[in-house]
Amino acid sequence: MREQSMVPEPEFESYYGRPILKQPTWKTPDVPLYLFLGGLAGCSALLAEGAAATGRPDLERVARLTAAGGAAAGTVALVHDLGRPERFLNMLRVFKPTSPLSVGSFILAPFSALSGAAAATEVTGRFPRLGRLAGVGAAAFGPPLATYTAALLANTAIPAWHEAHRELPFVFGGSGAQAAGGLAMLLVPCDQAAPARRMALAGAAVEVVAAETILKKGLVAEPYRIGRPGRLMKVARNATTVASAITVLAGRRSRLLSAVAGATYVGASLATRFGIFEAGLESARDPKYVVVPQRERMRARAAH
Repeated sequence: MREQSMVPEPEFESYYGRPILKQPTWKTPDVPLYLFLGGLAGCSALLAEGAAATGRPDLERVARLTAAGGAAAGTVALVHDLGRPERFLNMLRVFKPTSPLSVGSFILAPFSALSGAAAATEVTGRFPRLGRLAGVGAAAFGPPLATYTAALLANTAIPAWHEAHRELPFVFGGSGAQAAGGLAMLLVPCDQAAPARRMALAGAAVEVVAAETILKKGLVAEPYRIGRPGRLMKVARNATTVASAITVLAGRRSRLLSAVAGATYVGASLATRFGIFEAGLESARDPKYVVVPQRERMRARAAH
């Protein structure tokens, strides 16, 4: 059963009951998957460099392949959402610093090339120095790739995204870190997975704190708490807690438990991205998320 709204219906009726905002035309699951894969790939590139610096070849190999694979799959999802490949190429014709989409395109393109080159040298064993240099470059683009999509969402007029513009980069960065660390925990032996465990735990902590801050924002946070988005966010929060507990208690000693925790981290990160995306769509559908905050701001200005 759908939870009861926090605001009585008469308080936010719109003209003929129609939505005030135009809903985003972004497709599901293309865009939520792109948000997830970007975070996974960006943080995996960073993890790969940490593995290379500390002499963990198995972890480095998995992280480099994940970074390249995530970037490639994310590009496919983005192009599929755009409808035609040339639309993505057109975004690379002009750089607009004021446009998160333009900036993101100039982050994704070099990251994909660099992470692909690093993965190719990892697989073939050829040109290792050039591969390491490409890996360093991919790692430099990794954090921006993991978080720029938060700015892309927050730059819209969609209430649930726009009002969370301060917290979303931390949610996305933390979510990407726990996904990258979690996948490495799933695929890498325990004796080489210590950096992955630390990344997953740190990412989970950052995401949980930032997400909880969003949930305290009153009415504009309601889409994150009710309906399908609320269920997804709750699943993500519970899964993150379980995975962190397993990691702390037994992840470093048991290969099986480490893999279970890693898979749970990945699932939690995926649920977070879908939950945030769906919450934005819900806040665009219901006029109360536009009308009521506007009235509150008008009353506040009048009181001063």
